[in-house]
Order: sequence, then structure tokens, then C-alpha cells
Amino acid sequence: METLLNNLRCEYSLLTDSDVSLIKAGNHGCLYEKLGSHIVDLGWIKGVYFAVWAPNAHQVTVIGSFNNWNKESNPLKMRQDGTGLWEGFVQGAQKEEMYKYFITSKYNNYTVEKRDPFSFYCEKPPQRASIIWDLEYEWNDAKWMQERSQNNALRSPFSIYEMHFGSWHRFADKQNRYPTYDEMAQGLIRYVKYMGFTHVEFLPLTAHPFYDSWGYQTDGYFSPTARYGSPQDMMFLIDRLHQHGIGVILDWVPSHFPCDQHSLSFFDGTHLYEHSDPRKGYHPDWKSSIFNYGRVEVCDFLISSALFWIDKYHADGLRVDGGASMLYLDYSRNEGAWIPNELGGRENLEAVKFLKKLNNIANQKYPNVQIAVEESTAWPDVSRPIKEGGLGFGMKWNMGWMHDTLRYFSVDPVHRKHHHNELTFSIGYAFTENFLLSLSHDEVVHGKGSLIGRMPGQDWEKFANLRLLFGYMYGHPGKKLIFMGGELGQWSEWNNNKGLDWHLLDHPEHKGVQQWVKDLNHVYKCQPALFEKDFANDGFEWIDFSDWEQSIISFIRKGRFEEDTVLVVYNFTPVVRYNYRIGIPFNGYWREILNSGAKEYGGDGSGNFGGMLAEPVPFHGRKYSLSLTLPPLSALFFKYEKCIQIKKKRIGDKR
Repeated sequence: METLLNNLRCEYSLLTDSDVSLIKAGNHGCLYEKLGSHIVDLGWIKGVYFAVWAPNAHQVTVIGSFNNWNKESNPLKMRQDGTGLWEGFVQGAQKEEMYKYFITSKYNNYTVEKRDPFSFYCEKPPQRASIIWDLEYEWNDAKWMQERSQNNALRSPFSIYEMHFGSWHRFADKQNRYPTYDEMAQGLIRYVKYMGFTHVEFLPLTAHPFYDSWGYQTDGYFSPTARYGSPQDMMFLIDRLHQHGIGVILDWVPSHFPCDQHSLSFFDGTHLYEHSDPRKGYHPDWKSSIFNYGRVEVCDFLISSALFWIDKYHADGLRVDGGASMLYLDYSRNEGAWIPNELGGRENLEAVKFLKKLNNIANQKYPNVQIAVEESTAWPDVSRPIKEGGLGFGMKWNMGWMHDTLRYFSVDPVHRKHHHNELTFSIGYAFTENFLLSLSHDEVVHGKGSLIGRMPGQDWEKFANLRLLFGYMYGHPGKKLIFMGGELGQWSEWNNNKGLDWHLLDHPEHKGVQQWVKDLNHVYKCQPALFEKDFANDGFEWIDFSDWEQSIISFIRKGRFEEDTVLVVYNFTPVVRYNYRIGIPFNGYWREILNSGAKEYGGDGSGNFGGMLAEPVPFHGRKYSLSLTLPPLSALFFKYEKCIQIKKKRIGDKR
């Protein structure tokens, strides 16, 4: 029996010949099924199988609570197949026990304790150990998963509520404690449904040692942070969101990782995951390591991580952080501090190849999942198909629109006529990519202030400007994203160590902003013209973009049918415009479906009495027009409705 056990400890493996071939080629894509720690129950023997990539190690042993952290008890065996993998079976090890890998390098007598790169769970910081875990969970979101192709399609509405988990809400009576995953499943679902958002996007929930990094200094590429609960607790949250018709997008960081000794950095005494040359392997902005996309094993690791969250956690989308930093070798570097590519250029050809491969595999395996990227430059065809020369992303954050728009809104309205182009310029490139319009967390930190704090004028003007900003976003082509707190008109800059200022909703002007965002969401989801052709230029038509003197623009959004047409008019000055004539394409009734100047939102109540009939007065090159009242600093949405003209019969006419 002892001989049998010894053979099991030495020979047991989850890796098949097929796995080995795929791993050596860097094409496995599901490494989490084979590497890391996996609970084994053969009936007559129970334990845990461990496997880790450490090609430059002289020895690897598993240390943990099951062997009193003894560095001699459970050595792993290196496979002799060129994979660089070490593996072994530890009898008696079981779920919830902690462990690390003790690695002795081939070089410089270097020894180190490392957390498992593939662990499914790990200790809450500042503790560093991995935890043996399984991912068993009974999902109850079959209806959502069956309908995801419709809910998650690019022709569908995307109104995303971006949030940082630990600072959305804090328990004042419990030492400012943040909620757990299961606690969040209650209040968050009620709120998101009430507000009408279609998706929630979480700042990284992957394990990260430094809370103030907001999750962007990730060191657990297969492990959710234990700050808020267990893997099954996070699954429960996503499951419940899906059951209530809410999609889930996870922020994912393949652009860099922290240099912490317990993590990926200098893993086996060599620069295994990162470049050895700091001109390629060290990020000067974030003081972190950059992945070596030229290694097939590293790319396979990252692709496996991306697919893991889609597979095991039912994520409906990923948002790739720091895209520009991946694509450019000279990103945030001075001359001479970077290495050109093999063609002498600044493009990171290895990263480009990796991103295309990631999207190609994800699109094939999970065609109903959207992967968006934060990419702040004019890199071409980011969201175009790979077969057409693009990078293959589903969507790209429209950083140009965001910068121009916030710069425009910060200008005193009296001077806005000199900045009119900052409003209209974005339409010139709006259909070159599948753009997502973002007013994200990055715009309310690092001294930038809150959104409402950046608005000019007296308080009533600030609130009106904020409502106008959101109205402008929802009318403009592109999917929508708002970071938590913006919808409250929160005055203070976002602080990840405190909850949102929910008490502001006791004040009618703040409640009005929230109500406006709520109504924007609900109207947006019901009007195909506002989302169906976001990425096609035949879904948009200017009425007038030339009235810079009065800072007014107007356009129509189109769906597949004439009856879908929505007219949008914006007044960017604090002056009421009476009898302002707008040319329209169709005769009929134009119902006012949204008016940010309505009293329930905090406006002055001026408007157009719910809508009006078109007049046969040619204007703006069209046969018909409307004479509108435009409230100060307002966004107006009108829905076209056909009218049947009934001619009154004169007395004496034959019936």
C-alpha cells in the first residue's frame, strides 16, 4: 500500500498528452483546469494535486497548513517534457487549507515563497497564502444565459453603472465596514433595477494586495478578492444580478502587475512573467511590472484568466484596462527609455498579436460576451474584426469624446460659443469604432473633483449643467457608462475609503439629478433609435450644428423604422430660448419624452406642453418644422408619432 501511495504522489497528473502539446504551443486557453491546486477524491485516497510553471527552478515544494509549512515534506516533481511544469499529489490536504510554493532557483541560491498564480482563492491582505478551494456552485441564471445573445448584442442598449465595490456603501454602525458579496446582492440589485441600468461594471474584483490601487494592481488572476467573501459568494452576487436581468462586466488588467515578492514578479528566480529589461518590463507610471507578451506561456496564462471569469463566473463582458500602455513601447517613456520593435517602430507587435489572439479565442468560445478596451489614442480599427485588420474588440472607450465634452462643460456658458467645435467634432469620427461613452472613475479622482464640481455657475446652473451633460451623453451615438455617485450629483471627489454621500438624496436638487438619470435610462431602453444603430452612420443625422452663437445643437437618431425616430435638441446656455425653430423630416406629432428643465428634475418648468404637431414651415432644408421653447441649460428628446389627418366634412357634403 505504501508503494502505491508513493507512486500516486509521484505519478498522478491531471495533464494529458493533449494538454502538454497545447501548453507547449501556448494554445491551451483553460490552464486553470490543470494547473494550480485541485482537490482529488479517488474514494480510497483523498488529497490535492498541485501543478505550477517554474522552468528555472532547481526545486519546488508545497508548504502549507497541512504540513506545518515544512519545506521538506512535499517536494514536487519537474516534468521531463519541456513544459517547465512541476507537479505532485499531497495526500490528506483538503479544502480551506492554506499553502504556498517554496521555490529554490537554479541561479544565485535564490529562494522565495510564492502564492500560487492559479489559486482559486487566497487570504485577505495583508496575509499572502493561497487557499485550497473548489468552484462548485449551482447556478440559477439559465434564463439570462439563454437570452444573453439578445441582452448583450451590440445592437442592444448598454447603460453601464460602473462601481468600486468597497466604496458604494459603508455600514456606519460597523466601523465604516464595506459590504460582502452576498450583502451587496440585496441593495445593489434593487438600486440598479430602480435606476434602469442594463449592466453593472465592477472595478477589478481580482485579488489585489493594496486596497488603494482600486484593484488595478492585480495579483490574483484566478481569484476574487477575499475582502468581500468567498468565490461562491461572488458567484451568488453575479447569479442574482442575472436573475434580475442585469448584466455583469468585470474590469480585467493584463497590462501590468505589482512587483510584490509573493506574487508573479521574479517568480522562479528569473523574470518569468515580465521582461527582464526595465525599458520593456517596468511601468514608470504605476511602478509595476509589464507582462512579456512574447512568451507563449505568458499569453496562455492571460488568455486562460480572461476565459476563466467568463466560464466559471458567468461574466458577460470584460473591460481591458490600460490598452494604450500595451500597444505602445514608448508609452509614458522619455526618449531613450524604450526599445523599438524589430521594424524600428514604437508599436508593441507582441502585445498586438496577444490581443488579437485573446479576442479571436473569446469570440469563438463566447460569441455573446463583449470585451471592451480602454484605449486613449487613435490606434486604428480597435473594435473592427480581426479578419478585416482590426484588433477584434467589441467596443472601445471613447476617450476623445470624454475629454472634449468635460472640457466644454467646464467653460462658462458665455464663452461656450467659442468652443462649439468641441461638441460637434466627435460626430466626425463617431462611427469609426464601436464606441462606449464613459464618464468613469478616472474623471472624479486625483484632484479633478466631482462631475458637478466641475460645472460652472451658481448652484442651479451646476445642477442644470450636470443634467445636460447626462442628457448629451444619452443622445449621442455610443453605449453609456456612468461611475457611481455621478447620478447623485455628489459634490465630493470619489474616495475609495468611504461610501457614497447617499444623504444628498434628502435634497430635492440632488434627487432631481437621480430622477433624471433614472428616466434617461428607462426611456433609452425603450427607444430603439437611441441604441440600435449606435455604430452606423445611417442612425444619425444632423438637424443643425452651426448655431454656435446661441450654443444650440440638434439632431435626429434613427432606428430601423421611420416611427422610431427621435429628435434631440440641446441648449447649452442659461437662457430660455422661445420660438426656436427646428427643421424636422416628417409631418406628424412630436411628443416630448424627456425635458431636463422639468420641475421634477429641478428645472424651471418651461417646455413644450408634452409635444406639438409639425408645421408646414420649411426650415433647415426640410419641409416641416417645430417652434420650440428650450429651457435654460437643457436637453430635450422628442419621439416622432404619425398623425392621421382627419378632414372635417362641410355641411351639405355627401356622406
